[in-house]
Amino acid sequence: MNIEQFIRDFASQFDETDLSEFQPETIYRELEEWSSLNALAVLNMIGKKYAVLLKPEEMRQTSSVLELFELVLSKK
Repeated sequence: MNIEQFIRDFASQFDETDLSEFQPETIYRELEEWSSLNALAVLNMIGKKYAVLLKPEEMRQTSSVLELFELVLSKK
């Protein structure tokens, strides 16, 4: 697992935000398209693709894509 693949997987949970908007330092909560539905989709993707079950409160402790990636790595 690497950050570039994680960013692509993360970005695929968004319909209207271009992949170019996603960088490791992107504060995903500040994206215009961010919603609770995106949060659930991201949690689901992490569970299916990376076999890591995150609780919503764990995700809320992160703000950037990199922080979320590092959290997922720590749970593998």
